[in-house]
Amino acid sequence: MNFDAYARTGVDLVNARLDDLDDLRALFPDENAWMRDEVADRDVAIFRRAQKRLRDVFEYGTSGRDAQAVTELNALLEAFPVQPRISGHDSSDWHMHVTSRGASVSAEYLAGAVWGLSVWLCEYGSARFGVCADERCGNVYLDTSSNCCRRFCSERCATRSHVAAHRARKRAAVGEQVTVAAQPTSGVDSLSPVS
Repeated sequence: MNFDAYARTGVDLVNARLDDLDDLRALFPDENAWMRDEVADRDVAIFRRAQKRLRDVFEYGTSGRDAQAVTELNALLEAFPVQPRISGHDSSDWHMHVTSRGASVSAEYLAGAVWGLSVWLCEYGSARFGVCADERCGNVYLDTSSNCCRRFCSERCATRSHVAAHRARKRAAVGEQVTVAAQPTSGVDSLSPVS
């Protein structure tokens, strides 16, 4: 099983817009087209609740609250248990599913996402769960950097944040120059003769 792929489905869920059934259908890639076809209105509320709880896991990890991240993931593992089974049509198509035959779309997707994030936490620690440092974004990500130093969900957010910080420093520097230039001198006119 590709646990990283399952963990990334958790990231995709947390970052997804889930206003309605069409938004939920957009969450499923082409290799999970059957989920897109079978998902129903009742699943939207289930996915929204799971989305909020998984966001909490990322926020706990980002702020160093490992025990809370583990507690929430354990509760989610109970709510969406993994029941692995082999599926396929012939010997060239065998693959694993994380739930029993006939499970709902929400049970299948969420069991995989929670399982993947749980394995990720055990393998790399909750400090590798990140929330984008760009205040305008808020997306979550899995930190795959070599030294656990990633702060942004994407290069786009990193660039946007760095440009905004640079511009703010420039404005502050210009503001300081204007303030210094506007300050009165020591009261002596440098052009008038000294008596």
